[in-house]
Amino acid sequence: MLSPIHAQFQQYLDHKEGDLIELYKSLRSFLLDLHPESNELLYHTHALTSVYTLSEKLGDAFCMIPIYTKHLNLGFNKGALLKDPTQLLQGTGKLIRHIPISTEKDFKNAKVKKLVLESIAFAKSDMDKPSNSHGKIISKIKG
Repeated sequence: MLSPIHAQFQQYLDHKEGDLIELYKSLRSFLLDLHPESNELLYHTHALTSVYTLSEKLGDAFCMIPIYTKHLNLGFNKGALLKDPTQLLQGTGKLIRHIPISTEKDFKNAKVKKLVLESIAFAKSDMDKPSNSHGKIISKIKG
């Protein structure tokens, strides 16, 4: 069963366009269906962002969803290190890559599912030590 969106995060989310909110909820569900025991770290900096991690540490994250004014991305924290034969990932940063998300078709497909599962496997192998923290929602939003 999908956990509800944190109330503090929801307050900021409510200021977004209705279609963008529904797209975010669908993408969030997609990620949590693939890894239900993920911890969800919530931030509000340059973008309202939910981060999906294997522990309570940002460094153990495998994906994130930054929500901007008119669009959102499916971000991969160590995307530059993932195999991406179909060249879905965009970006030029040292590690982070993303897939622009405009519709459900942009992520509800076998190529993206495979990439997310690879990102989860990579995050597991890259962790310093296993975590006993599972399924938590942790707000890092100030105020």
